Amino acid sequence: MKAKEIREMSPAELEKKLGDLKKDLFQLRLQHATNQLDNPMRIVAVKKDIARIKTIIREKQLNKA
Repeated sequence: MKAKEIREMSPAELEKKLGDLKKDLFQLRLQHATNQLDNPMRIVAVKKDIARIKTIIREKQLNKA
């Protein structure tokens, strides 16, 4: 995901997407632990997406205050 795409989302959409990514990360970690994960770099990508979303959520909170 690009930061520009994330900034265009509403706060409710951001929270939903964050929850979805956290579930995905859990599933990827589980697959990695059981040696079923095909692409381990997917874990890194999901972590970065989570960080981007959290950063933009925080930016929006600070802009409101």
